[in-house]
Amino acid sequence: MDIKKSFNKLKTYCEKENFAGWDPYDGLNSKIFQSTPFKKWDLARLAWIQGFKRSPINFRKLFLVPKEQNAKGIGLFLTGFCNIYMAQQESGNEDMGTQQEILKKINYLADLLISMQSKGYSGACWGYNFDWQNRVFYQPKNTPTVVATSFCANALFNAYEITKNHRYLETAISSCDFVVKDLQRTKIKTGRFIFSYSPLDNSQVYNASLLGARLLARGYYYTSNELWKELSYIAAQTIIEKQNEDGSWKYGEAKVQNWIDSFHTGFNLECIYEIMHFIDEESFLYSFQKGLKFYIDNFFLEDGTPKYYYNKIYPIDIHCPAQFIATLSRTNHFSINEILLKKVIGWTVENMQSKQGYFYYQLKQGISSKIPYMRWAQAWMFYAFSEYFKNVNDENLD
Repeated sequence: MDIKKSFNKLKTYCEKENFAGWDPYDGLNSKIFQSTPFKKWDLARLAWIQGFKRSPINFRKLFLVPKEQNAKGIGLFLTGFCNIYMAQQESGNEDMGTQQEILKKINYLADLLISMQSKGYSGACWGYNFDWQNRVFYQPKNTPTVVATSFCANALFNAYEITKNHRYLETAISSCDFVVKDLQRTKIKTGRFIFSYSPLDNSQVYNASLLGARLLARGYYYTSNELWKELSYIAAQTIIEKQNEDGSWKYGEAKVQNWIDSFHTGFNLECIYEIMHFIDEESFLYSFQKGLKFYIDNFFLEDGTPKYYYNKIYPIDIHCPAQFIATLSRTNHFSINEILLKKVIGWTVENMQSKQGYFYYQLKQGISSKIPYMRWAQAWMFYAFSEYFKNVNDENLD
């Protein structure tokens, strides 16, 4: 397996598309659907989105769904280029692009990301480029979410570390005001709360609240804002107390959110670990270690097959191996799990990368979905590869 060759094929594909593409959830961007009265009916919106998401056949051209850039996807690409820049500084090898080329791309994506902000909120924030209906709530296009904002702000922090452009730092720091002032907080018990997914809902999604807590922790790291540190600690402790005895977490509080899956578990672990780092907090370590053991033991087969759920294999979703690479890298558990990690990468490249360079969305026991989603698949694998390159020497890449 030539990992650099696989990455460069993906990089070429994404740059050719200018980082724009379709998304599993962009069905409501259909100009045909938007011309009908069904656009005002929640059940019709949900059915329409799920129809596009679940279909292995891509009907988006037929129903006039355009390829677009997605802010969270741009954030992932930005972090990826930042990682590549740092990796190449260490190695001196520029076969993935010269340092000047990579720096130019970092500035382009960071400026683009700033231009994509949602307006009218207390701080910088980002949402998705489509209306989004799920079983719990409805989000109009560009409604900022804590998930998208977390990834975008973190990308700008990363860009600042390389460029020292204070505009990137100031924008990222201001996103903490969005978390504190615009998101809802659901009280779980005295002294405990969960951040909402967006300003428009009161959902209680565990990974989303942790992503908000991590953002506040990183904001504290740069500013020493004690309120942000306190809120980050409380939000993280709330989710730690929701951890199951075996180390796992459900997706969220609602009855329809009781599944346990791979990549959201990875989000939880990554956030807890980085919160510990940013606010200098050691009391979360046991929870992290217990969760990491469950994650590694339950979501990956011996041959590297990445499972979606802890208790069944299919569907095999590209998000799962991508987040696995990121989780091990960002929690400094790369080297001790490198054998399994290389198996996962090898399996993913062999089974889920097309000849054109892009990665498939999902493999199923029946007909698989090989639609080249930009945010969900390409941005995540680009980011995952970049995390891999941060941890290996050039002579160990193949």
